[in-house]
Amino acid sequence: QVQLVESGGGLVQPGGSLRLSCAASGSIFSIRYMGWYRQAPGKQREQVAGVTNAGSTNYADSVKGRFTISRDNAKNTVHLQMNSLRPEDTAVYYCNTGVGWGLASGSWGQGTQVTVSS
Repeated sequence: QVQLVESGGGLVQPGGSLRLSCAASGSIFSIRYMGWYRQAPGKQREQVAGVTNAGSTNYADSVKGRFTISRDNAKNTVHLQMNSLRPEDTAVYYCNTGVGWGLASGSWGQGTQVTVSS
């Protein structure tokens, strides 16, 4: 099982952008599905984006058109480009392997904090 480390979070103003990265300790080439999730204070963790090893993507309605997930199998990384950020996007963001939407299958890392505030 690969270990995943998230990075790239920070404080950004509404309307701004951030690019999150998820670095794997080993090859992700054979991992069929990977996703980005987030957990806001007092709320359950939710998935926001997913990508298959064939490059197919899916998104939560709340981020569709603003977030873009991508994976680089050669560099064993998964990215989440977040544009037009809103205060309600504030959360700790995690990446994980999965078997499908909402079905994370690996251990959770420490995540990376994203705060959207003026």
